[in-house]
Amino acid sequence: MSEPVTLETHGDVAVIRIDDGKANALSHEVIDGINRALDDAEDAGAIVLFGREGKFSAGFDLSVMKDGVEAAQKLTGRGGELCMRLYGHHRPVLVGSDGHALAAGAIVLMSCDVRIGSDTPGKIGLPEIAIGIALPVFALELARDRLSRRHFTRATMLAASYSPEEAVDAGFLDEIVPAVDLESTVLDRAAALVETLNPIAFENTRRKSRGAMINHVLSTLSDDMATFEVLDN
Repeated sequence: MSEPVTLETHGDVAVIRIDDGKANALSHEVIDGINRALDDAEDAGAIVLFGREGKFSAGFDLSVMKDGVEAAQKLTGRGGELCMRLYGHHRPVLVGSDGHALAAGAIVLMSCDVRIGSDTPGKIGLPEIAIGIALPVFALELARDRLSRRHFTRATMLAASYSPEEAVDAGFLDEIVPAVDLESTVLDRAAALVETLNPIAFENTRRKSRGAMINHVLSTLSDDMATFEVLDN
């Protein structure tokens, strides 16, 4: 089987593609692959994430989440660390999302600076509470920062799912484009950001605007995971 995460470069833009051939679940293997790609793309001017056709990500790997409390805690904690890495990255992070982006998939969307979706029918949202999972602190803090205040309770406590068009209003996405234009649009936006943004000013402002929240999430992640569990519904 081919690697579920691959890295390619388009000029100064690093493109990370996630494709496990199935639901694009956020597994340990996928998390490892994204982290390796981020390491290898340290000098890139911008980072782009793409999922597979019709599925950005269906969330954490359910086979692991159902394999006992410790397994679920470990995977979720690693997912939180990855999201904070994306959210605090020293360069702009863009995502092109086609189709479904649920649970951890939607959390990754909220971790990125520019979220462009396609008009492919799909569900986007945080269904955790409906399936017996309390949202971790990192998900709530990202939702508080990136989602519309009008949608915060509906998206988190009420486990609402959104169409791509509704997801723009809610704040999971910034805009949607025709599916055939998704990749070119995201790559063009990334290249434009490389051209227009001063990298040192970006990095300094990133640290000032997001550092406190990232430090809070990471410093409390162990305690948060100690109480994390998947409940029978």
